[in-house]
Formats: sequence, structure tokens, C-alpha cells
Amino acid sequence: MPTVIQQLDEQALVWVAEHVRCAVLDPFMRVYTQLGNAGMLFIALGVLMLFFKQTRKAGASALCAMLIGLIVVNFTIKPLVSRPRPWLVIENFVNLVPEHDPNSFPSGHTNAAFAFALSVCMSAPKKWMKIFAVCAAVVMGLSRLYVGVHFPSDVLAGAVIGAMCGLAGAWAVKKAWARLRFRSSPE
Repeated sequence: MPTVIQQLDEQALVWVAEHVRCAVLDPFMRVYTQLGNAGMLFIALGVLMLFFKQTRKAGASALCAMLIGLIVVNFTIKPLVSRPRPWLVIENFVNLVPEHDPNSFPSGHTNAAFAFALSVCMSAPKKWMKIFAVCAAVVMGLSRLYVGVHFPSDVLAGAVIGAMCGLAGAWAVKKAWARLRFRSSPE
């Protein structure tokens, strides 16, 4: 990571730890961020949407998007960049949750959250679903900073990559849906 970005990231993260963390938010942020472990919260929501005809396409889009994000981020970018976690490079920095993956860039939790959110925005039938998905994604990204397991640039990159994966997942499912409808239409 370029030195100037690393310095800004460290300063911003220390500021969050010193000025934003508080006893009231700590339990919520710890629980919420851990709901994103392995994308479980967003996978569960995607699977739940598959059960309802009205949201089936959005659920399929979300799951497809998160699969794309998993491949792009966790199997490709993270191992290649191999950026260490904040507590490994900032002296006396305390993270609030355990994190076993030593690679920080980009944020996989944020990637999954934004892949889910953008795919839902592209295919969900109700406005409230889209708003909920985006809010859930933003809070997931912020929670990763709050608990101190990612630098701001990790979260920003995770959000951007996740958004692109969300668009790709929605596009892929839209194309597949159209083919399935064409094939199943009576001749």
C-alpha cells in the first residue's frame, strides 16, 4: 500500500477508535460485524428471498453476486495484496473482535454486503427492500472500521468491488431468467 494511503488509513482508524467507539455501540457493532462472517447474514437473506416468488429473482441475483465477490476478493485479491490487519501494524491498537484471516485488503464482509445490496437494488420489487439492503451494507462497512479489523481503504475497496459484483450478479441472473422464460414459454 502506498505510504501516504497507509498513513491516512492509520490516522483515520485511530481516530475512530478514540472518538467513535463507546460502551453503548460496542455490543451492537461486535454482533453485527460477526453476522457478516463468511457472508452469512447476506447469504441467509438471499436464500430467504428465494422462497417468495416476488423476491426470487432478487435472491438469486444476490447469491450470484456474492459468489462472484467471494472469488474476486477472497480467492484472488486478498492473497495477492496480502495487506496485514491494523493491529499488526499500529502500535497498541486494539481490535474488538477476533479475526483469523491475516489479510486485510479488501474487506470481504463489506464486499459481500455491497454485492448483496447492489444486486437487490437492481432486482427487488419494493423500494423499502432496496433501502434496507443499502443501509445494511453501509452499516457492515462501518462496523468493520469500528471494531478495528480493517483500514478505511479496505472498506472502500470492498464496497466498490462488491457494488460491481452486485451489478454483475444482477445482470447474469437477468440474462439467465430471460433464457429460462423463453425456453419455458409455450410454442
